[in-house]
Amino acid sequence: MQQVVFGIVAALIVFAAVRLVTTRNLVHGALYLLAVLAGAAILFLLFLAEFVAWVQVLVYIGAVVVLLLFGLMLTRAPIGNMALDSQTRPLAAVVSLAIFGITSTIVWKTFKGQTVHFSKPNTVDTLGRAIFSQYVLPFEIVSVVLLAALVGAVVLARKEE
Repeated sequence: MQQVVFGIVAALIVFAAVRLVTTRNLVHGALYLLAVLAGAAILFLLFLAEFVAWVQVLVYIGAVVVLLLFGLMLTRAPIGNMALDSQTRPLAAVVSLAIFGITSTIVWKTFKGQTVHFSKPNTVDTLGRAIFSQYVLPFEIVSVVLLAALVGAVVLARKEE
């Protein structure tokens, strides 16, 4: 049953990811990003990582997508069909397919024949101690990057004099 749910969710994530990079409407792109992130949260639930799944929902879906939409509205970016019109789409498609093929080949050869056994993960207390002791620098860097993105959106949105 888990494999069936995983296959369905993975297919939906792939569909949403393809639509994310091929859509010409920025708001639709943000909504496809929301679908991809929600699918990743479902996969975390399948892998028995409930805490990480809820962090995915709260931080990425709740904050990053809202920040993205907030930035789009503040900067008055072109939102219609003309927003992402570019002549480099075929080259980008070829490069992304090449990267996907190379990465898939490396992963396939590295983990060929291995099986994954899931067990109940460590407690939230253990995870919290690891984040705020061993991984405190990356945690703070992410905070500063998100703050810089918000400040950048506000600066870009100001009327030029």
